[in-house]
Amino acid sequence: MHEASPVGERPKSGVMRLVLPALGVVFGDIGTSPLYTLRECLRAAEEAPTEPLVLGLLSLIFWTIVLVVSVKYVICIMRADNHGEGGIMALLALALHSDRLSTFGHQGLVIAGMIGAALFYGDGVITPAISVLSAIEGIELVNPAITPYVIPLTLTVLTGLFMLQRQGTALVGGLFGPIMLIWFFCLGGMGLSKVIQNPMVLMAINPLHASHFIIAHGMQSIVVLGAVVLSVTGAEALYADMGHFGEKPIKRAWFFLVFPALILNYLGQGATVLSEPETISNPFFLMFPDWALIPMVILATLATVIASQAVISGAYSLTQQAFLLGYIPRVRIQHTSETERGQIYLPGLNTLLLVAIILLVLTFRSSSALASAYGIAVTGTMLMTTILFSVVARQAWGWPRHRLIPLILLFLVLDCGFLGANLLKFMEGGWVPVLIGLIVFILMTTWVKGRDLINRSLMPRKGQLEGFLEMALDTAPLRVDGTAVYLSAPGEGIPNGLLQNFRHNKVLHETVIILSIVTTDRPREGESRRYSHESPHPGIHLLTAHFGFMELPDIPKILSKSSRLFEFKKDPSDISYFVSRLQPVATDLPGMALWREKLFVLMLRNAAQAFDFYQIPSEDVIELHMKIDI
Repeated sequence: MHEASPVGERPKSGVMRLVLPALGVVFGDIGTSPLYTLRECLRAAEEAPTEPLVLGLLSLIFWTIVLVVSVKYVICIMRADNHGEGGIMALLALALHSDRLSTFGHQGLVIAGMIGAALFYGDGVITPAISVLSAIEGIELVNPAITPYVIPLTLTVLTGLFMLQRQGTALVGGLFGPIMLIWFFCLGGMGLSKVIQNPMVLMAINPLHASHFIIAHGMQSIVVLGAVVLSVTGAEALYADMGHFGEKPIKRAWFFLVFPALILNYLGQGATVLSEPETISNPFFLMFPDWALIPMVILATLATVIASQAVISGAYSLTQQAFLLGYIPRVRIQHTSETERGQIYLPGLNTLLLVAIILLVLTFRSSSALASAYGIAVTGTMLMTTILFSVVARQAWGWPRHRLIPLILLFLVLDCGFLGANLLKFMEGGWVPVLIGLIVFILMTTWVKGRDLINRSLMPRKGQLEGFLEMALDTAPLRVDGTAVYLSAPGEGIPNGLLQNFRHNKVLHETVIILSIVTTDRPREGESRRYSHESPHPGIHLLTAHFGFMELPDIPKILSKSSRLFEFKKDPSDISYFVSRLQPVATDLPGMALWREKLFVLMLRNAAQAFDFYQIPSEDVIELHMKIDI
């Protein structure tokens, strides 16, 4: 696979062709925020919608979008591309490139990355629930008698969305961009019409209105900030999806369409509330004329489904990256497209997300109640992104301190301010994403620590491969026909499968391939760097295949492509794959708490089979088990 081209090298026509698809995938989440943001801000303010109040709220929303999305993510964070890829795992890999990091600093960055990734799953559960629910709630404005059916309709839409995941997004992907284009034109067009009717709301662009609001409302303004942050949910997607579309298409779509449409819609909602205070209950839908309500509910539902799809796809990609970087167990991954390797489906994760989302909807039962749970995950991930970005900007790019420190301080003030405001909603529902993030973080750290304990336990058993091969060949073992492929972890020494097979059967195959798959901190590896090979003895081949953390290895394809490096019988019926499967046993030995060791054993036992993940024909696999105390 060819490497991702630098963003700046994309032809101009290619950039413009990517702008429309980017609307659907990248901006779905933030594009549906107007459905509930101003409504929740007005509820948090707990007072009648006076001119100073509305202008203050609009000013807070405007400057939050400008500073967080435009300045922080679009202008600054998106510079930190890891060979064209974005997202917190790509940023973590980029930050770890520095050779000036101490051991403590390295561990700190890994923890920051894992916290950000763990909180992303909390966001991935809440976003589909609140988005789809808030859209379908618009039906209540058409006919209040339909209210009892809002929850069942929401669950039906969400269940259908998750059931379609196994089919892949290729068929509906082409519709995402045009639907979101119509959505943003409706947002901006309706907002503009309301602003023309009441142009006074344009004064909200003055940041003094935001500062006056904060000064006048004191501690209450902190509560309001917890609702204001809803306007930038989805900002992380701009960076995470950079690898799919490139920097320029996302920036152009943001500055020339999405940003103006969002701002005009928020200003239009504010103008509507000032003119008709009774619309405070749902300013988004009530700004439209009665005849447009049903079409807008349908369009909003489609837009929120698209937003949910983007978050689900992001969770799939993050899980794949986390496994390949060694932070979670091997997971079962299915490809849903023969041409687009980024289109994947994770059955286990899909089921877990659906169950969690259904429980959320049934528990909170309204988008307003869910809004209390929203925010902590988003702002926590934003804070971790700022920390990792500061390391990249200083260590990798060499930004001078006088330029970097004021910028990072600004980002930290924003992130910590919004995170602190959302922590006030902890008991009202904010505990949900925290609990989800905590569970994921415990699983990730337990997995990393457990693997370290296994490596330490195996260390005395690991011998020099060269010495073992010389000893084995000196005994003149029986050489049997065919090719034996032994999967070996990088630096493992003698593969356990090879050791056990020779010890018990006293044979070596005519061709022995010891295959190590190395996951690098690059998103993708070019074919020129893909393989390395050496043959220390006749018929013995040490093959290393390098893959980026966005790629999925396919061992039969690896063998096929590496055949140019050395000769062996390529008939699949002549190839046997020896896979070693460790069976750790939890003990009272120093290392982890006993409950975490048992958790690690459970995770390893339920990890996807190696032959399934690496797409090896199961009938050609010989699995060797080995118990080990941890």
